[in-house]
Amino acid sequence: MSDRFPAFSISQITTLNSSFAADVAAYRAAGADAIGVWELKLADGDDATALEQLEASGLGSAAAVPSIPSILPLPLMDGPEDPHERVEAICASLHRLAPFRPTGVVCLTGPAQSLDLDDARDAVVSGLRTIGEEAASLGLRVGLEPVNPAGGEDWTIVSTIPAAVELLVEAARPALGIQFDTWHLCTSETVLDDIEREHERFVGVHVADWREPTRTWADRVLPGDGSADLASLLGALDAVGWSGYYDLEIFSDNGAFGNPWPDSLWDLPADELARRGKEAFDRAFRARTLHEVITTGRSTNETG
Repeated sequence: MSDRFPAFSISQITTLNSSFAADVAAYRAAGADAIGVWELKLADGDDATALEQLEASGLGSAAAVPSIPSILPLPLMDGPEDPHERVEAICASLHRLAPFRPTGVVCLTGPAQSLDLDDARDAVVSGLRTIGEEAASLGLRVGLEPVNPAGGEDWTIVSTIPAAVELLVEAARPALGIQFDTWHLCTSETVLDDIEREHERFVGVHVADWREPTRTWADRVLPGDGSADLASLLGALDAVGWSGYYDLEIFSDNGAFGNPWPDSLWDLPADELARRGKEAFDRAFRARTLHEVITTGRSTNETG
């Protein structure tokens, strides 16, 4: 197996408490290739400055996340309750994020809550169609992200790749794809087969590890520090030829979402966390499992 390392990015939520400029500097110094822009890090009325900082850094632009990331309302996050208003907000975010040239923009379904599941699905599919059309007009792609069922009843109506594909097929918009996330999908029993079958739909890849026992959805750890089978996940992605960014995305609650964990990674300085994140990903990728993909003729169960 080659010792090469793929393109590595850091999603800005990973360093929650630092500014856009500080993130750019920290990620570049850590050896990252790109930044995953979060709209919440953009100062009102000063996008031009952020664009200048990004362009001067030489960093690429990975998966971006809008301020309102879901079609149905999410807990703990501000935003309108009406799905149509939320879709309008997401479309406005697409226009704001487009100048940063992200490889994709993340979208969640949100939870059904009081809605009948069929009504919730209809609202999501309708919203995806509108979002997909707006994204296409801007030359963007949108990645629908399945969310882990551990606490996911408050965040999503889809928790697996096949469930997300069903919505995408119904929405039928070419700009729509899937945002793969190792933390969300590491507990899915079919994930390795799903990667091989659906990888051409992938718009982006988020990477984090699963703390065992995990305390909340905002309790993720650096690659290699948890119990997820990242060796298999990264190996499967590598085997199907994923050539986009591997985007480190850490949620580690320091009280921002109600749980001030004393070991929160969010309390680390941005430059230290970025450096540790890059080192952890490199180790995890080096330890990936080499998977067989029928079309490549590779052998299984080899590691490097």
